[in-house]
Amino acid sequence: MTRAATTAIIAALAGLTLLAQQPPQTPLERLRASIERTTKSVNATWGVYVRSLETNEEVALDADRQMETMSTIKIPLMVEAFEQIKAGTFKLSDKYTFAQADSQPGTGTIQRLDPGAVMTVKDLITMMIIVSDNTATEVLYRMVGGIGAVNRRMDAMGLTKTRANAIPSTWFAALRSAPSSEQFYREGRLPFGLSTPREMGRLLEMMERGTLVDKASSDLMLQIMRAQLYRTRIPRYVNGYRIPHKTGDFLPFVGDDVGVLEADGRTIVISVFTGSHFGSGEALENAIGLVAKDVADYFAYRR
Repeated sequence: MTRAATTAIIAALAGLTLLAQQPPQTPLERLRASIERTTKSVNATWGVYVRSLETNEEVALDADRQMETMSTIKIPLMVEAFEQIKAGTFKLSDKYTFAQADSQPGTGTIQRLDPGAVMTVKDLITMMIIVSDNTATEVLYRMVGGIGAVNRRMDAMGLTKTRANAIPSTWFAALRSAPSSEQFYREGRLPFGLSTPREMGRLLEMMERGTLVDKASSDLMLQIMRAQLYRTRIPRYVNGYRIPHKTGDFLPFVGDDVGVLEADGRTIVISVFTGSHFGSGEALENAIGLVAKDVADYFAYRR
């Protein structure tokens, strides 16, 4: 046997010995590794936060990175609306009459109604969440006193990286004036909102514990979010759970989804933010779905 062959055998044996000495991965470490593999399969900036309210198990991948929220910032706006309802500023049953001047493009259905259509504040909140209605968002920002009211509320809750940045009319006007949507995104001059996966996850955890605004408000917010119609991300491959959640979109650049996997004895917060993505929006959504499936399967077997 040559000296080179002997050296190679010794090196291989040493490697096997080192591998044998390493402790096996825990189940939670395997979950984290699987999530990391999925995020690395799509060229994007990722932030992921997962937390079980029963076991306190947690996976955090760049969970404190401040990222573009897009429409997930509508959750903090919903929180501020419920705080003002609790304070008596207005009521869920108060009426709003649709005016054409409030109509906003993008997602939503109110823009397609005839001016004069009447709906309640509860209707506005519901449509803002379940179909991400931008007209409802515009009106609700006006009702609560603008983005400053939302940001002051987040500051008071210690969520200092969660920022509402623009009402829909301002954001869409800036987008229309840009040479292209990609250049608008790359310049990053006007994010719709900013937050971190962990901070958005904290809001959802408080909601599930009934401490966000108050128990009745938390329960109603969760009820509204369970009716979410956009289900191509967190719920994509998940069965056996109720899933209150909210998406945020500026595809292909940004695709977010934040929510909760709910089942008997299992409540798992999952918050996924992505950005700087210039490939297939479908591939990005699929990857978010695979992350959620890993989480759902892991906790299904950890009962």
